Amino acid sequence: MFVDAHEVDRVTRAIDSGLPSEYRGYAVRFGWDAQEPVHHITVTTVDAWLEEELGVRNGRHLSLHDWLVTPQQKLLGVVAGAVYADDGRLQVVRDALRWYPDDLWLWILGCQWSRIAQEEAFVQRASEVGDELGSRMVAARLTRDLMRLALLMDRTYAPYTKWLGTAFARLGHPDGLDRDLEEALAADTLADRERALTTAYEKLAVRHNGLKLTEPVDPAARQYFDRPAMVLGAGRFVAACLAAVKDPQVRDLRRLVGAIDQFADNTDVLSNPAVYRKLISIYEK
Repeated sequence: MFVDAHEVDRVTRAIDSGLPSEYRGYAVRFGWDAQEPVHHITVTTVDAWLEEELGVRNGRHLSLHDWLVTPQQKLLGVVAGAVYADDGRLQVVRDALRWYPDDLWLWILGCQWSRIAQEEAFVQRASEVGDELGSRMVAARLTRDLMRLALLMDRTYAPYTKWLGTAFARLGHPDGLDRDLEEALAADTLADRERALTTAYEKLAVRHNGLKLTEPVDPAARQYFDRPAMVLGAGRFVAACLAAVKDPQVRDLRRLVGAIDQFADNTDVLSNPAVYRKLISIYEK
């Protein structure tokens, strides 16, 4: 419940003393394991809540570094969910944080394509030396990266791992991308694994071109240099994204590590603003 700063204490006391023990047969105060039953209603101000949730005081005007270092799951926690009453102060924040600025979005898309470019040949290379488990593991990593790429293309923040598949499924995939990724994970042979992945690559390449954010890029898979691996050549999409960025501050981001979700996935980092904001130094010259 968001109120003015001078009302926080009064409203908190009113809720503590005024809530019934049950509402329509459901307990109002509840707990779990060692958690003592409480009502779980927080009374605060919009700015104080943003500072606790995101580590920023003013969610209406994020700096470039604020955007880069704030996990998507934290941004999602602000812009999603039901709002039962609002005088406008919360909506303006949700509108401002709905999605990345266009040039930053392009750069993040390029960084996601870069993750795929770095490992797309390894599915075959691992199998070539008899490491089938390693080949499957790389395929699984690429599958997750492709799912996150699809969410980025759809302007949809990715939730944390438990809900990633759910969010991906909600996109709807009339081109069958979801089935291709399922086949890549289920494949027992390199040939089937590679075929499913390259099909998925090509479909996401078509989606990329459909956004019309960059110059068109040939979506066809190809051989990896003179080696037997079949890949997309995702570096071509990286280059197209970076070439389309106009904002000089974004263009000046030399290290293609991406936003924080693209190089860190530790829960204790991504859930704690006091920790993840220390990583701003990664983007500083």
